[in-house]
Formats: sequence, C-alpha cells, structure tokens
Amino acid sequence: MKKNLKIKNNISELDKLVIFIEKMAEDWKIPVKEVFSINLVLEEIISNIIFYAFDDKFDHEIHLEADYNNNILKIMIEEEGKEFNILKVPLPDHLDTGVENRKVGGLGIHLITTIMDKIEYKRTGDKNQTFLYKKI
Repeated sequence: MKKNLKIKNNISELDKLVIFIEKMAEDWKIPVKEVFSINLVLEEIISNIIFYAFDDKFDHEIHLEADYNNNILKIMIEEEGKEFNILKVPLPDHLDTGVENRKVGGLGIHLITTIMDKIEYKRTGDKNQTFLYKKI
C-alpha cells in the first residue's frame, strides 16, 4: 500500500516529513537503523528543494510517495522547481580533506548516493521526479 505526503516549500514542514517517515516505518516494520538513514536522506533532499528549487516567495507543493514491496522501499519526490538532476552533480573531490580546508557543498548529495541503493531522475513537463530505492 502506497503512502503519500504533500508539504509546502517551508522549512517548518519538515516536522510533517518526520511524522510521515515514523508512521511509514511503523506500518512497514522498517528497522530503526534504516529509518534513521532514510530520514537523513529525505531531510537533505527536501531542505535543498525548499532552499534552492524556487525563485519566488510563493507556496509550492512537494509530493512524496512511498511504496514497500519485496523488501525494497521506493520513494518518489516530485516538485515543480528548477530542473535539478541529482545524478549529474559531481561528487566532491575533497572528502579526505580536513574540515577546515574543505569546500562548502556536495556532502549532502554524497551522503544521499551512499545511503540509497539506487537513484533515478526524470523531468516530466515542469516537474522534477526523483526516485530513491533502498533494500531493507
């Protein structure tokens, strides 16, 4: 059974995301360790959408759809922000550099690609669709 969440592009909406993830984990009996990782990934992606996807100050909707079959969690995130393909962002080349010498940016995407087993992206009309897959 799929689960859906619609939130606005406002940082205060992250509370709804956390509740959505907790309910999803409870219903589908997803282990706590996995829930922590999924929460980290989704908070990173959603906060980036909130801060960078829209050039105006209007409310925009972010839609999440989760499905769990055969021990595979699939999450689709859809929004109508600027085109952004997470798969085309180069991974940071400074991961082994000390924090004080490290360039800002890129670590969130590295975290997402490390935690998730598979990521897909497509642009349909004016909407970004990011698909995340995690074997549980």
